[in-house]
Amino acid sequence: MAQLTQEKCVACRADAPVVTDPEIAELHPQVPDWKLIAEDGIRKLERTYRFPDFAKALAFTNAVGRLAEEEGHHPRIVTEWGRVAVTWWTHKIRNLHRNDFIMAAKTDRLYTRSGA
Repeated sequence: MAQLTQEKCVACRADAPVVTDPEIAELHPQVPDWKLIAEDGIRKLERTYRFPDFAKALAFTNAVGRLAEEEGHHPRIVTEWGRVAVTWWTHKIRNLHRNDFIMAAKTDRLYTRSGA
C-alpha cells in the first residue's frame, strides 16, 4: 500500500485507459480489504469501515471528502451510524483507473490514522 499512497491522481479524460485484468491482479493485493464489484456494468472498488459511533463515522467521511478535493477524484460515500461505505471508480471512463486504487490506499491510510 505504501507505493500507492505516494502516488497522486492524474487528470482523466473520457479516453483514459481502464485498468487491465493483469493490472488489477497487481494492484488489488495492495488494497486487499476492498471488494471489486460491478454495478450496471461498471467495475468499482468498495469498502465499508466500522466506527464506534456516528461522530467518528462523520469525521472520517469529512476526511475522505477533503482527500477527494485535494486529489480531484471523488467517491460515493454513504455514512450511517457506526459505518461508512466508500466506493471508488472513474466516472469519465465508467470503469476502474489506477487513480481508484491510489485513492483506496489513501482512504485506508486515513482509516488507520483515525484510530477507529
